[in-house]
Amino acid sequence: MQNHFELFQLPARFAVDADALDAAYREVQGRVHPDRFVNATDAEKRVAMQWATRANEAYATLRSPQKRAQYLCELNGVDLQTESNTSMPAAFLMQQMEWREELDDARSSKDAGALDALDAQVRRERKGMLEQVGRQLDAGDYHAAAQGVRAMMFLDKFGDEVQYAFEALDA
Repeated sequence: MQNHFELFQLPARFAVDADALDAAYREVQGRVHPDRFVNATDAEKRVAMQWATRANEAYATLRSPQKRAQYLCELNGVDLQTESNTSMPAAFLMQQMEWREELDDARSSKDAGALDALDAQVRRERKGMLEQVGRQLDAGDYHAAAQGVRAMMFLDKFGDEVQYAFEALDA
């Protein structure tokens, strides 16, 4: 079975040409779109629907940098162990603790400016982590990239908590 990159005839790299991905997706969808199978047999319609679904899933995975990073790790035999492996470097954990304290302080004082600053810090950290993971993946260092992907998952979860704090201020 083809992997997502093969489906769209793209190199299996983190750095993806978004325009080429979009064009390849439209081309695949054009071939398997259900409208083209109106007069087909039920079996042909089912196969076309399966291909359309697969193309949608593959596109969503490759379009998202984090999902693409996860997929590349898994494609290259590296299990991210997202449920069982929560170990992180000490500096990363210390940063998380500091941010949690800042978030608690901002929540209790209802300080939107502090939440804004925290949100910007998390976004910068995530962007830098994503760039690092991309370099590691394209260099073939999938184990190091997996650690970065897990860190991004932590950052995403914390970023969501910051957004919930904003929403609580607006309520």
